Amino acid sequence: MEIWDAYDRSFNRIKNQTLIRGEPIPDNVYHLVCEIIVKHIDGSYLIMQRDFRKPFGGKWELTAGGSALQGEDAFHGALRELKEETGLIASSLKEIRRVINDQNHTLYVIYFYAADCPKDSVLLQEGETVAYQWVDRKTLLEMSGRELISYREMACIKELDL
Repeated sequence: MEIWDAYDRSFNRIKNQTLIRGEPIPDNVYHLVCEIIVKHIDGSYLIMQRDFRKPFGGKWELTAGGSALQGEDAFHGALRELKEETGLIASSLKEIRRVINDQNHTLYVIYFYAADCPKDSVLLQEGETVAYQWVDRKTLLEMSGRELISYREMACIKELDL
């Protein structure tokens, strides 16, 4: 069972209220999701292919990430998710955007990580992803929505010129 802290729409933790993955989230309550865009110092971006058993299985995504666990803030949740899903240990992350999704009761905090590591050092998390590749900006921008499911992050790439 995965337990989350509850948040209000302003990204403030709601005291004495927890949420459980898979259970309905009350109105005006949100859970926190951390997403990390990984760009290698050579300019290429890490994309990972989702496990075929997951929703949107087989599609590529531009981030490592997931829900912050109870007691974690967004930054520490992002560090944990990055390590779990890629094996990469960040020395620093830069918060680049916050997004509110009222329909799904989700608060997204998107981070950017400039990776200085051997490109073959990525370790995929079983059950999450099945493949990875490093792609240049042109290739990333040419990927269609049928291939890539990272619309929030793609907006960051385009608007912030990451």
